[in-house]
Amino acid sequence: MNYIQYYQSPLGGITMASHGVALTGLWFDGQKYYMEGMKAPWEEKTLPVFDEAVRWLDLYFSGKNPGFLPPLALQTTKFRKTVWEILLTIPFGQTRTYGQIAQQTAGRLGLARMSAQAVGGAIGHNAISLMIPCHRVIGANGALTGYAGGLDKKQKLLELEGADPAGRL
Repeated sequence: MNYIQYYQSPLGGITMASHGVALTGLWFDGQKYYMEGMKAPWEEKTLPVFDEAVRWLDLYFSGKNPGFLPPLALQTTKFRKTVWEILLTIPFGQTRTYGQIAQQTAGRLGLARMSAQAVGGAIGHNAISLMIPCHRVIGANGALTGYAGGLDKKQKLLELEGADPAGRL
C-alpha cells in the first residue's frame, strides 16, 4: 500500500509519499513528473516517516540545514539511483554543475565519461525533491537550468540556502 500526506510550504503545496516505512516521493504539487511511479491505490495517512519529513521541511524552510534525513527509499533504475546518491553529497548552500555530477557518475559506474545531458535527465526525474537536492545543480556557466518544480522555485531555494552560483543571487 502507498500512503500520501500533504505539506504547505512557503513555495506552495508539497505531496509526500511512502510505502509505510521510508519516504518514496516528495514533489511540489503540479511539478513535472508529479507523482511519477505512484501506483494506486494510495491513502492519506499519518506515519512516523511523514512526521520526520515535516520536521525536516519546517527546519529547511526556516533557512536552516536540517542536518538529518528521514528514511528514503530510492525506487528507480541503477543509473538514476547513482545520480541521486551523488546529489545527496552536495552540501547545504553549495552547488555543483551537471558536468561535475556526470564526471562523478562515470567514476562510480566505472565508465570513461558520462553525458551531462543523461545526468540531467536522471536529475529531472528525482522523485524526492528538496531532500535529494536537485535544485543545487546548475549549468556550467552558473545558469539556473532544468528544475522540475520551476526555475522560480529553484532560485528561491538557492537563495534560502544562501547559495550564490557564479555571483547570480
